[in-house]
Amino acid sequence: MKIEQIYTGCLAQGAYYIESRGEVAIIDPLREVNPYLNKLTQNNHNLKYIFETHFHADFVSGHVSLAKATDAQIIYGPLAETSFEIINAQDGQEFILGDVKIKAIHTPGHTLESTCYLLIDAQGNQKALFSGDTLFIGDVGRPDLAQKGLKMTSKDLAGIMFDSLRNKLMTLNANVIIYPAHGAGSACGKKMSSETSDTLFNQLETNYALRANMTKDEFISEVLDGLAQPPKYFSENVKLNKEGYEEVDTLLKHNRNNLLSVEEFENIANELHPVILDVRSKEEFTVGHIPNSIFIGLEGSFAPWVGEMLVDINTPILLVVSDKDMFEEAQIRLSRVGFDNVIGALSGGVESWIKTGRGIETVKNINPKDFIQISGKNIIDVRKPSEYDVANYSNAINLSLSELGMNLSKVSDEKSYVYCGSGYRSLIAISLLKSKGFHNLVNVEDGFKGISEILQS
Repeated sequence: MKIEQIYTGCLAQGAYYIESRGEVAIIDPLREVNPYLNKLTQNNHNLKYIFETHFHADFVSGHVSLAKATDAQIIYGPLAETSFEIINAQDGQEFILGDVKIKAIHTPGHTLESTCYLLIDAQGNQKALFSGDTLFIGDVGRPDLAQKGLKMTSKDLAGIMFDSLRNKLMTLNANVIIYPAHGAGSACGKKMSSETSDTLFNQLETNYALRANMTKDEFISEVLDGLAQPPKYFSENVKLNKEGYEEVDTLLKHNRNNLLSVEEFENIANELHPVILDVRSKEEFTVGHIPNSIFIGLEGSFAPWVGEMLVDINTPILLVVSDKDMFEEAQIRLSRVGFDNVIGALSGGVESWIKTGRGIETVKNINPKDFIQISGKNIIDVRKPSEYDVANYSNAINLSLSELGMNLSKVSDEKSYVYCGSGYRSLIAISLLKSKGFHNLVNVEDGFKGISEILQS
């Protein structure tokens, strides 16, 4: 028996490859399935089951593509309804995989169909729990994402989750290894650890939501407290996961040669008014970028911030990249959150734009040491309110990046200094503000982390 966690840092997402005697089950796969198919071929393994813990909102899963490419069956928990063939596992139903069993445990709360999967070895021992978005390391799933069309409130769902945890998960063998669908950085929770697995024993000791003496009312209050608004693209991803989607390979094949000349790029920008998305490094964007382009670099939490900032998955997108490899990588990552409407990329990148005599813009940077020495300044902190509340720089106003577009009236026309945690989100914020006509902006390098280090030195 083998368990492999396939973790994607950009999405803070964990998929799982479980093998026993040549038979494989994959849990919560990503949309691009070639890595799984290659692994199956290399190891001469047979994919038997594709388990989905729930209808994911933060990414498009690969269940449909995997099922088409293999003879594997797609398994969801009770209550799941899709446009394609699935098995609705009943609570307690067991699936044989080689010498082991995988038991479905229906755990509604995050969503009504949410189901965890318990791996039981050949000796009958409980070995691992694939907990989806029900139980994270240090947290539990948010119960406010599945209310559309339901006659339930988030409080109702939180109460249901309390019962799922207490009656079904907390009673398992304490040595069971918890393998969640997400870690720190995901919008599916608020206090997730950077650790991507742990024992149930440790979680019973440290996870605030699993306190032994916690009442249901306390649980509901604490789980719902401080939840940010969910990203607007979430509902569109749920729809794709329920109804199906286009193959990633088809998208790449269609767009692979869509490298546009400067004239073509500019004409499309003027006619369709797409988002010009610059996915290069922070340093490259700072030195020179096309006017009105939005920076969301591949180096950071790219896909979630695309979903947060662009909102509509049908948004037409023109890409600014460094090379062809980056063009393909950007499309793969965009597809993970359902943004498939990529028109093309600028051939030759910003250098080709400059060679035609067209103008570029730059971003002014300031290092933390010089920033601290300047007084009487407008300061914008674009971190989450929860980060700001823990610690912030004096006189800074908190305009979180996800809400920045709705708070433009609070941005001064005078010189403003923008910082985040480490310098990634602040550059996204500055690119957004520049596209809205604010140009008197300075980016604080290394963000609050750099500021704190200077203040403490």
